[in-house]
Formats: sequence, structure tokens, C-alpha cells
Amino acid sequence: MKRRSAIRNIMIFAGGIYLMPSCSGDPKRASIELNHFNLSAEQEALLAEIAEILIPKTADAPGAKDLNLHLFTMKMVDDCHPKEDQKKFTAALRVMDKQGLFIKLDESQKKKMVSELLEDENAPEEFRIMMKITKRRVIQGFTNSKYLMTDLGQYELVPGRYNGYFPVEKLS
Repeated sequence: MKRRSAIRNIMIFAGGIYLMPSCSGDPKRASIELNHFNLSAEQEALLAEIAEILIPKTADAPGAKDLNLHLFTMKMVDDCHPKEDQKKFTAALRVMDKQGLFIKLDESQKKKMVSELLEDENAPEEFRIMMKITKRRVIQGFTNSKYLMTDLGQYELVPGRYNGYFPVEKLS
């Protein structure tokens, strides 16, 4: 009987050792694991602010931060975009983070800056690419979010409801 409890305790201990590295997260790294590029926690927060500007929180709808659309954007850039776009994406975030361009601004200035970077053709290429990718992926994440699919729109299967009381002579 003691052998069984000893084996059980060893298995629990081994499982704890196996899971322990995942619990000790580096506070300077992004909150999700990315395979092809790295972002810092500050750059992730910056991306979350940009996403919140694109889809803001309202009284009756969650914003981009609440839906974690910045994480969706990061994962999509990591998995679906070519290396050149990933480099330009991280370079633009790095420049914005180092210079503190975006965080120091108030809300109206942030909105103005985002709209200028999206519309201005004379802006640096890295910023234009980063903003276009972010806008595309944030909108894609919102349209595929659980909130939009379940709470906002009432989904009804294709044939619709059966109305057994509908008069047949009114069909033609």
C-alpha cells in the first residue's frame, strides 16, 4: 500500500516539475508564445491601445482590449504573414515604444495619429504596413469573436423556424 502512494506522489511531483516552467513567465515578454518574432510586454500594451482605438469600448459593447484582439493580431501576424511584414511590424512597434510616441498622447491625439498613419501615403512604410495589418486583423478578430457570434447577432440555422400555423393559401 505504501508503494502505491509513493508512486502517486512521485508522479504528482514529476507533473509539477514539468509544468513549472510555464508558470514562471518573464514579465518583459509578451503574454502569448510567438514562434517567428518576439514582442515585449510594452509593445503588446501599445498594440492593445491601437486596437482599442480601432474598436473602442462602449456602454453596451466590449472593446478590443476586452476581446483580446491584440493577442489575435499578434498570433495572426506570427502565423500568416511573411517575414518581411513581420519585421516591419515589429520595427514600427519598436520605434513607437522606444520614443514613447503613442503612450504619452491623450485619446483625441491617439485617434488622430492612428487615422493619419492609416491614410497618409507619405508616412514611413513600416508604420503604414503595421497599421494596415493591425486594422485588418482587429476587424477580422472582432467579426469572428464569440461576442459578435453569440451575443450581438442571434444565430439561426439555415432553414429557419417552422411555422405550423402559416396559412397555405397565402403562399401564392
